[in-house]
Amino acid sequence: MFQATHSSLSKRILLSSALGMVSLVIALSGCMNKDRNAVWKESLPSPDLAWVATAITIQNGGFGSAGISTAVYLSRPQSSDATTEVLGFSCGGPIPRPYVLDNVANKGGSIGLTMKWITPTHLEVTFSGHPDLYFQAIRFAGIDISVRDVSKDVIKN
Repeated sequence: MFQATHSSLSKRILLSSALGMVSLVIALSGCMNKDRNAVWKESLPSPDLAWVATAITIQNGGFGSAGISTAVYLSRPQSSDATTEVLGFSCGGPIPRPYVLDNVANKGGSIGLTMKWITPTHLEVTFSGHPDLYFQAIRFAGIDISVRDVSKDVIKN
């Protein structure tokens, strides 16, 4: 009788462990790909082609985790996997085409973000609206990064 109970308990433990590992792999695989929930993505090479600036707007959904964020990354063109975040915005909504990668309708994310290389070592990023700029690198690997809120610009005639 003890052997049957012990065997049954062992099978339950093994099954629980296997299900736990499968759940962990599924959960982590969703976290690995930052493009998975992208609704807008744009890349812009520097004038000397030494760097690529990439902006990505991510829209997450779900109870307690819904939100829109936009980040700007710098990378070398030869190694697109080795990216470094240089700007991070927490954005309000709405997004024109939610939960769909649409580089036309969702251009600029929900904050009208634009990128422009002023020189090969100076990236200018503009935005409008009222996002929370939660991360800003002002210099990375010899690249100056400037940020400007164009909704605060006053046009004078």
